[in-house]
Amino acid sequence: MLDGRPVRLLSGALHYFRVHEGHWDHRLAMLRAMGLNCVETYVPWNLHEPRPGEFRESAALGRFLDAARRAGLLAIVRPGPYICAEWENGGLPHWLTGPLGRRVRTRDPEYLRAVDGWLAAVLPQVVDRQCDRGGPVIMVQVENEYGSYGSDAAYLAHLTDRLRALGITVPLFTSDGPEDHMLTGGSVPGVLATVNFGSGAREAFATLRRHRPDGPLMCMEFWCGWFSHWSAGPDGGEAAAARDAEDAAAALREVLECGASVNVYMAHGGTSFGGWAGANRDGALQDGALLPTVTSYDYDAPVDERGRPTAKFWRFREVLEPYADGPLPEPPAPQPVLAGPAAVRLTGWVPLDAVLDGLGGPEVESGVPPTFEELDVDRGVVRYRLSVPGPREPYELRVRGLRDRAVTFVDGAPGPVLADEDEDAVLGPVAGPAEVELWVESLGRVNYGPRLGEPKGITGGVLHERQYVHGVRARGLRLDALEDAGAVRKLPFGAGAGAGARGLHRGTVTVPAGGVGDALLELPGWTRGFVWVGGFPLGRYWSTGPQHALYVPGPCLREGPNEVLILELEGAGQGQGAGAPRLVP
Repeated sequence: MLDGRPVRLLSGALHYFRVHEGHWDHRLAMLRAMGLNCVETYVPWNLHEPRPGEFRESAALGRFLDAARRAGLLAIVRPGPYICAEWENGGLPHWLTGPLGRRVRTRDPEYLRAVDGWLAAVLPQVVDRQCDRGGPVIMVQVENEYGSYGSDAAYLAHLTDRLRALGITVPLFTSDGPEDHMLTGGSVPGVLATVNFGSGAREAFATLRRHRPDGPLMCMEFWCGWFSHWSAGPDGGEAAAARDAEDAAAALREVLECGASVNVYMAHGGTSFGGWAGANRDGALQDGALLPTVTSYDYDAPVDERGRPTAKFWRFREVLEPYADGPLPEPPAPQPVLAGPAAVRLTGWVPLDAVLDGLGGPEVESGVPPTFEELDVDRGVVRYRLSVPGPREPYELRVRGLRDRAVTFVDGAPGPVLADEDEDAVLGPVAGPAEVELWVESLGRVNYGPRLGEPKGITGGVLHERQYVHGVRARGLRLDALEDAGAVRKLPFGAGAGAGARGLHRGTVTVPAGGVGDALLELPGWTRGFVWVGGFPLGRYWSTGPQHALYVPGPCLREGPNEVLILELEGAGQGQGAGAPRLVP
């Protein structure tokens, strides 16, 4: 209800944290032009509270909701604490899942204390902008797809009570898959239940009606596309996700013919900037091999990653237009694009050890390898050093519980790159005495399923033959340390190493006058790492595909020289070489 009258919500998902703030108004105008009257967003706890009590960009949600109101859109807010969203750890902070493990998303008192603190910190931005106070917010979600994970009714009741106590007066809702066990596990008595699906609206709503005979119908996530994973397969990686526009439009039309409201997921996907992309587990029960999600969250959405209308946009506009209150506005003018290709001129390099010395945390020594969580590393790498005593025979050195990928060295000489957790990852025969280094990178924490919140790093120990090697020294490097421009400038950059060497590369790309606009960054021959342009964190690149370039929002560029930082973690492959990175329109 809005002003005492029923409203059919024609909503689209757009995550403010996946879109540069300079593009918010444009993307929201694109949603209006497609025929939507509402925008939906998650709120990622771990992005805004990277350490306990340390809040970052805490007012961004409020600014986005204000932008939605300016665009003439209502808003649906999904504050978690868990969001999934193909986001690192499903939005839960590493500092919480590390010590609590499987106690998260339950009635556990320690978990609930942290959740209560998060909601108390974020909800004032929502409360003051509810539609019954003249703002755009028309609905707020309780948890997220909880029936796909658990069945703790006391936990859901606690969240519902907290949302109300903190001032949420607009309708609350839950969202789950249209399956009996999901709806029974995730629904809350007296709270609107919605369902998520990509097709088969009549069957999905029939299932919902068995559980909720009365009340409005809504598909809270109409999956019009999908996301992609990094893949190291022999075929060069899995194909980017795609869904036929006519097929998606027909499924959307069916939702509306049922008299239901809808939230198109995603209307505009954007980008998982800053290495915040999560990961999935393979298999029907989401308990198999790790599948890291690519940086692009284009999602094959109606509005693509660069904000352009696709064929799906026009088909959806045709379906939605008959339900609009009046004539639909035309799409806004396209955003500017880079005037032409521009090469990145590399001017300095510092090896990874020196980066760790300058920006990393303290080195700790313990009997067993500490996890990323124990070292307070959310996104980044950890260097493990250990000594194999000797003299002894060249037995296999095995890494147990590796999560996720390790670049290795034995007595300073490069060893194999390891990526195997189900079986022991084998470094190879190592004779003692020997000094071993393992640089372990997290490829993204699981965001969905029963292995949510699992630790990263070396989680099971290192064995020489059958004997554990103890006395491990470990030191972590968080990605956000490279956002401290002053600290980065103090690193001992020097000339020497060519493109693609392991370490931190610094360079500049020059944009001519009048040439600023959206671009793509290509890194031909580089292997895997992270990039910052003008201080803005673009995210992870990886030569394995299917993504082969990083989106660069125009607002993070300026006329003249722009600093580029590239953290290459593996080094160009043998015989592969690496060329100069370049921006292209």
